[in-house]
Amino acid sequence: MLADCIFYILSTIFIILTLLPFIKSPHWAIRVWDFPRFQIFCIILLVLTFAGIFVKFDFWLKWVLLALLFKTLFFLFWFIYPYSFLSKKMLINEPEKQPKNTIKLLTANVYQENQSFQKTIDLISEVSPDVVFLLETNQKWKSAMQVLKKDFPYFIEVPKENTYGLLFYSKLAFENYEINYWIDKEIPSIVADVQVRDERVRLYGIHPTPPVPQENTESTERDAEILLVGKKAKSFDGPSIVFGDLNDVAWSHTTRLFLRISEMLDPRIGRGMYSTFHAKYPLMRWPLDHFFVSSHFRLIDLKVEKGIDSDHFPISIHLSIQSEIKEKELNASKGDKEEANEIIEEAK
Repeated sequence: MLADCIFYILSTIFIILTLLPFIKSPHWAIRVWDFPRFQIFCIILLVLTFAGIFVKFDFWLKWVLLALLFKTLFFLFWFIYPYSFLSKKMLINEPEKQPKNTIKLLTANVYQENQSFQKTIDLISEVSPDVVFLLETNQKWKSAMQVLKKDFPYFIEVPKENTYGLLFYSKLAFENYEINYWIDKEIPSIVADVQVRDERVRLYGIHPTPPVPQENTESTERDAEILLVGKKAKSFDGPSIVFGDLNDVAWSHTTRLFLRISEMLDPRIGRGMYSTFHAKYPLMRWPLDHFFVSSHFRLIDLKVEKGIDSDHFPISIHLSIQSEIKEKELNASKGDKEEANEIIEEAK
């Protein structure tokens, strides 16, 4: 009897939590369940194993719940399958051993209260990127990172005490750059054009607010900024990269809509989840820090870096620049474009 009760309760809870994100509501209590898709998948596997050992299927409701659990499991597998080595790669590997036009980027949400400045500096030295993008950086972080300027002579510094400060350092010369406040006057983002040999590469560095009660009770502003950047990236003809802590997982409706709107590629697809948050809780970890690239790029390396005492792991990417491969891109439907425009207008 106890086993039956456990089966009824757990089955009902995790079927509901799987379906909640399909409610078209921006409220955090709905949107937050986009994040733990893989964890729920694993829990449902455990529930099915438990049921197979301890539950006697002698009542119709048990069979209904069993069938729903299996459907839910396959549905979740459909979500997470692209982010495994079993799936076809969206961004192809660089075939040459020593490509000429390359760019390496490192991004890290450092956690504003973190005081391990030297760990971050040491990691940057070890990874040796061309571009460094640090998030949640205040005046203390800006002061500590001044040593980077000897190796990164081009920089954009927007320190803030609200956990949305940005520090951007580059070895590559800027052609131009902008600091924007597209959705919220307190949430900056950066657009910078850098020169990679004879190519101009446009970089979009963003950190929208997450849908959590202590930050923002709705996901509208986050979704709007992600989609607005996607539209801007689509309108740029040359190589472009969108990166940073997007406070959204790779498989969410918003991120998948972003890929269709922007026609950018996700290097995770066909390779793995590359989860970056939460660094301190291995069982509750998902991909929040991202790189999305235009079809001009090939992948040399993608790596979640060692921890720097933040709640996020840093993540780096090494890319080569080649000609476009248009067939790799996803295309937005008329409905996708209308939905993106509605979300952006609602947030303004």
